[in-house]
Amino acid sequence: MKLLEKIKQEIRRRNYSKSTEKSYQYWMKRYVKFHNLKHPENLGADKIVEFLNYLAVEENLAASTQNQALSALIFSYRFILEKPVKHLDNLKRAKKPKHLPTVLTTNEALRILDQLDGVPLLVCSLLYGSGMRISEALRMRVQDIDFDYKQITIRRSKGYKDRVTVLPQSISDKFSLHLKKVKNLHEQDLARGFGSAILPKALAKKYPGAELDFKWQYVFPSRYRHKDPATEKWYRYHISPKKVRRAVNIASRKAGITKKVSPHTFRHSFATHLLQNGYDIRTVQDLLGHKNLKTTSVYLHVLNRGGHGVKSPLDP
Repeated sequence: MKLLEKIKQEIRRRNYSKSTEKSYQYWMKRYVKFHNLKHPENLGADKIVEFLNYLAVEENLAASTQNQALSALIFSYRFILEKPVKHLDNLKRAKKPKHLPTVLTTNEALRILDQLDGVPLLVCSLLYGSGMRISEALRMRVQDIDFDYKQITIRRSKGYKDRVTVLPQSISDKFSLHLKKVKNLHEQDLARGFGSAILPKALAKKYPGAELDFKWQYVFPSRYRHKDPATEKWYRYHISPKKVRRAVNIASRKAGITKKVSPHTFRHSFATHLLQNGYDIRTVQDLLGHKNLKTTSVYLHVLNRGGHGVKSPLDP
C-alpha cells in the first residue's frame, strides 16, 4: 500500500479531521520531493531537521506552519513507518508569537452584518450569536437545531467532542424560513433521484435509508451536487467557507472597518462580549468548547478596560 494511502487510513481510523488528513499528506509529499523522491523509510532524523530548517530559514514560513509540518512528519514516522523520531538535534524550532485576538465592538459587528445578506448573513449571525467556528456552522445538520430548547448541538467538534450552544432568538424566524427553502431543495433532489446525505462513519449501514431523511441534510447546502469517487454517489455538500470569507471581507470594507476581520473574528467577539455582559468565564468556556480554561482567559485581556483598567495620569 502506498505511503499516502496508509496515512489516510490511519488518520481516518483515529477520527482526525479531513483538513488534518490533507495537510499531513501534503507535508509528506513535500518532504519526499525535497529529498529527491527518496522513501522516508531511508531518511533519518537529520533529514527531517534539514527539511524543517529549510522551511524556517529559506521559505520563512510562519511558526504555526512549521509546527504543522513537524507534527505531520512525526506522526508518519511513528505510526506509518514505525520508526519513532527520538532526537531532533540542531532543529531551529519555530516559536509561535502570542497575539491577542481581534475583537469587534457591538456596533462594528452589527455594521458588518448590515452589509451582508442571504446565506453569509445567516452564517455570520450564528458565529457572532453562538460562538461557533465556521467549520462547525457549515457542517451543521438540520436535526442539530432545536427551536424549542433554543439551542444548537455541535457534533464532532475540535477534539471530536459534542457540545451545546445557544440559538440566537433574533434570527430564529429567519432560520425557520431558510430551512423551508432547504427542504424544498431536498424534495426536488429526491424527485430527480438524488437527495442522499453523507452520514458519519457506519450509520448508513446501521440505518438503511437514513441518508435520504431531511434531518441529515446540511443546513447550508451547496448549489451544486458532487460525485463521491469512493461511493460513486452524488451528494450535495455544504457551501465552501471561502464564500463566507469573501462576503465578510467585502462587508467589512463597506462598513468602514479598519480592523483585520474574518469569520473567526465573530467568535472572538462573541466570547468577549459575553464576559463584558457579566457571564462567568466557565460558561463562556463551555459554549466555545475550549478544553483548557487558559485558552478562554485570553479574552479577559481584550476587554474594553484600557490597559488593564489603569487610568492614565494624563486624563483628568
